[in-house]
Amino acid sequence: MTAPLLHGLARASLEIAGERLDGDELSGAAGAVAASLAGRSRVAVWCTPEVATGLGVAGALLAGVTVVPLNPASGDHELAHETGDSAPEAVLASAAAELPASIAHLPRIVVDPTARAEPPTGPEPAATTTALIVYTSGTTGAPKGVVLSRGAIAANLDALADAWAWTDDDVVVHALPLFHVHGLVLGTLGPLRLGGRSHHVGRFSPEAIAAALSADGTLLFAVPTMHGRLLAAAEADPTIATALRSARLVVSGSAALPARVHLAYAAATGQQIIERYGMSEALMIASARHDGPRIPGAVGRALAGVELRIVDEAGAALPAGETIGEVELRSAALFDGYLGRPDATAAALRDGWFRTGDVGTLAADGVLRLVGRSSTDLIKTGGYRVGASEIEAALLEHPLVLEAAVLGLPDEDLGERIAAWVVMMEGADLADAVLMDHVAALLAPHKRPRVIVRVATLPRNALGKVQKQRLRSSE
Repeated sequence: MTAPLLHGLARASLEIAGERLDGDELSGAAGAVAASLAGRSRVAVWCTPEVATGLGVAGALLAGVTVVPLNPASGDHELAHETGDSAPEAVLASAAAELPASIAHLPRIVVDPTARAEPPTGPEPAATTTALIVYTSGTTGAPKGVVLSRGAIAANLDALADAWAWTDDDVVVHALPLFHVHGLVLGTLGPLRLGGRSHHVGRFSPEAIAAALSADGTLLFAVPTMHGRLLAAAEADPTIATALRSARLVVSGSAALPARVHLAYAAATGQQIIERYGMSEALMIASARHDGPRIPGAVGRALAGVELRIVDEAGAALPAGETIGEVELRSAALFDGYLGRPDATAAALRDGWFRTGDVGTLAADGVLRLVGRSSTDLIKTGGYRVGASEIEAALLEHPLVLEAAVLGLPDEDLGERIAAWVVMMEGADLADAVLMDHVAALLAPHKRPRVIVRVATLPRNALGKVQKQRLRSSE
């Protein structure tokens, strides 16, 4: 029988931006939130980086109430869509939070970290009960509400505990957004289920992360852009390198980690980063293990309870090896569907397998490598199928290239021509042909970019993922 979702709450500790609650005081504060939700079935939580956010989510889940996490950086149209679509009965927020007019129609419930009440003593809600409704980024239309059950979250966190030897002795250090599954489910609910501590440093900085790790942190969760800044800081400051070296595990996710960063990180800190693969609809899907190899460019093997396969465009399973195809999965942590969108839910499934929209290869030993999204990162050029990520990785091997994003653009002759947007080191003076030849030398001539666009920055979302559609529209 699966343990209650927040099984480790009484042994856990929650710290966000310097405010901390431990054990009984954490349970009591979450119990007070639960008591304030009597008669409610679904609430929104205003997910600012403060302890009230973690308490709001924990208290709602203790009460069996569904949580709709809201991104404080969202615009009025997004917030109106998400709250209109999910119809929360109230919004939980700290006393200091300033809520926008677009959600002023929702009754406000103030989360008070000093309030105390006994946690609910009734039976644990059924595993099929909806825990979270998390909204997608909306890159292909209006954001969709991903319905995640309590059982899915519990199963996924237990699988991660196995993969990472994650126990109540661990202190998770992070600075991730709390409205997304990376920061909310892994970084916050993970310790509340498994015990241990969640230490969110508030605003990200290498110095803040290093201080938390030096104190007692054991696990570091971060996205590649954060790891890039941590690497640069570690190379410049031995104390930051020492702090990173002290972590038991360093984990990267939410976007691809360049192989160059993976290798340089190991050289500077002694840490071989664990890469993992996940998405809102399936939570965490694959990961390197604590006791297994960490392979640059790979996201490990399927977690317990997850099956993976690679299929062609017709949905036929492809043999293990180097053939690129779409990643499909079956999982104990799969979402229940898109809220109010049976059409979208049906389109996302094929013969019981979830279509991730990601493309990659699955080796005979189960190691998964991703090359990008099928909609933007699988390029068909001159009769070849090329993954954008391998070209991006090749560009990043050049010492003057800081960032790179690759897309296929329509071409009458080739079908698609390969275009690369690059951020160069300050003052770099390098001809486009040099970068093109650099890629051709590392990969193959047909994989060389035909177009080089130099930009000051790449557009990214809150999790550090490059927003390639914005690049396409600016070409």
